[in-house]
Amino acid sequence: MSTTEEASENEITILYTDHHGWLKRWLYRKLGNSFDAADLAHDIFMRLLAREQSTVIHQPRALLTTIAQGIVSNFYRRRKIETAYLETLAHLPEAQAPDPEIRVILLETLIEIDRRLDMLAPLVRRAFLLSQVDGMKQTDIAAELNLSLATVQRYIVKAVHQCYFGE
Repeated sequence: MSTTEEASENEITILYTDHHGWLKRWLYRKLGNSFDAADLAHDIFMRLLAREQSTVIHQPRALLTTIAQGIVSNFYRRRKIETAYLETLAHLPEAQAPDPEIRVILLETLIEIDRRLDMLAPLVRRAFLLSQVDGMKQTDIAAELNLSLATVQRYIVKAVHQCYFGE
């Protein structure tokens, strides 16, 4: 371990010691659940440890709050996807419901696709969803979005590429 890595870990250790309790309370107020607050506080410090760049932290609570806001947002987004997925599964006949391992894999895949689609421009995402979810023809999507057919085709290819390769 290099001197820089040791210094960074020492700084995070101090940050953890001085602010972990405060962060868990802040998260509890946002989430209303001490278990989720503890999990997300852990995730925040793991994210700090995984950072490749070491930075001097001048305002620790501002840094923790900024990171926490993103993680809380992702938490609610994930929860929303999970709830919709479980509601959909509840409507399936038991014989058609996937086993628990497959459920987890499908849920993780849905969350990753959502994350990748969120990186797209709104019109690109909308064209793709109209095509894939609503089953609209590309000519109808072009009319709906007031775009050329070539633009719709380009948008759909871009979205497919994003879903598969995340680039």
